Amino acid sequence: MSLDPENWEDIRSLGKTMVGDMLTWLETVRERPAWTPVPPAVTVRLDEPVPHAGSALAEVYESFKRDILPYPTGNIHPRFWGWVQGTGTTTGLLADMLASTMNPHLAGYDQSAYLIERTVIGWLAELMGFPAESSGILVSGGTEANINGISAARVAKAGFDVRTEGLRGGPPLTLYGGAETHSWIYKGCELMGLGRKAFRAIPVDADYRIDVAACRARILKDLESGCRPIAIVGTAGTVNTGATDDLRALRALADEFDLWLHVDGAFGALVAWTSRRDIVAGLASADSLAFDLHKWGYMPYEAGVALTRDPDAQTAAYKPAGAGVGAYLASPNGGIAANTTYFADRGLQLSRGFRALKVWMSMKEQGVDRIAGCIEANIQQAGRLAGIVEAHEDLELLAPAPLNVVCLRYAPKGVAEARLNALNEAILVAIQTRGVAVPSQTVLQGRFAIRVCITNHRTRDEDIDIFVDAVRTIGAELAAAGDA
Repeated sequence: MSLDPENWEDIRSLGKTMVGDMLTWLETVRERPAWTPVPPAVTVRLDEPVPHAGSALAEVYESFKRDILPYPTGNIHPRFWGWVQGTGTTTGLLADMLASTMNPHLAGYDQSAYLIERTVIGWLAELMGFPAESSGILVSGGTEANINGISAARVAKAGFDVRTEGLRGGPPLTLYGGAETHSWIYKGCELMGLGRKAFRAIPVDADYRIDVAACRARILKDLESGCRPIAIVGTAGTVNTGATDDLRALRALADEFDLWLHVDGAFGALVAWTSRRDIVAGLASADSLAFDLHKWGYMPYEAGVALTRDPDAQTAAYKPAGAGVGAYLASPNGGIAANTTYFADRGLQLSRGFRALKVWMSMKEQGVDRIAGCIEANIQQAGRLAGIVEAHEDLELLAPAPLNVVCLRYAPKGVAEARLNALNEAILVAIQTRGVAVPSQTVLQGRFAIRVCITNHRTRDEDIDIFVDAVRTIGAELAAAGDA
């Protein structure tokens, strides 16, 4: 008994149809709404019982086209600017199909897929200014990549054998970052047993960058109280406003106290590939760096990256030792298992998919310069949007826009300040539900902001104009109707 098709010609024909349909879906994306809510009838159909008996693949595919394909979040659409979600490409689509066909297990082993990931990591280290001998691994995304970095920091800077003794082996460990640091830091501290209180959220300045002097003062206070500071977390591209910390100053501060400098560059780090790399000056001096190619690299999910400057620090945090080494994972002197756990020793996962193929194919087909050009275009589009907002009396820019994030609100004369938060939330929902665009939201100094984050290679200037017109038109409608 096998799960292969009984008729290969039928599956070959259907496969060609699927590929053609998906390419058409991408080609015509601009013709569809930015987002379409899932209808109640579809929700009911998808809540189906376990399929104990199989169905023809053609029938299953028709169900996919009817009930699944039309209702994504919309992040492939040119006017999707919500959160920090990437857009994917045709190259990535095809690469994922090829990777799934090979279906390799990427813990290591003597295989071509292992060599591709190793090559890709080398490329990425070079592009980020890291030494050639740096260690790295492709992971699911920013959370795992960031936790990978601070896990290495914990082992390198704890001052005791934290992997063997646990946290009872020494003083309380502390980490430092700006109040705008992404919430992954709390999840990471919890998972590593440090506790949420181990992270010191340092105040930020008017540009939403960490206050370096305040960080230094907190480190001194913790040293006096018997804590052991181990790491500073800098951010290249904060989620709320796109701010980048003074990474050079943080490097100097880390050196002063012999601390690890980790940089969360989930989307902002990719600016290092462009002529605007001065925005992330100091990035290359980090001990570890996390970023996502599925965000501003435009590649399909999942493609997160964790780089570590010291080639031994990453394996020191993850490579099994002592009783943790299983004979079944030993690497003999030859054969397929000569490098059984090369990548598994650099991260949490043992079973790993072939993430590197879409990265390798995208970089080779598109070229780094072309990808960088799209990143620069997004920065210019954000600057253009910020300029338009400032030019209209009924719109207000709520934060600086140094990168690709623009936070704004509709604030016409005659509408009370107390009413603006509810009004702008209603505008945001209307823009999304009408399928015009998908921005997201945040709150800055108590003010509700419509947040536009442009990590979209399909966005054009005309899309910015459509969005601004919608904000002003819908805002005027709602304000006049008193709906908010």
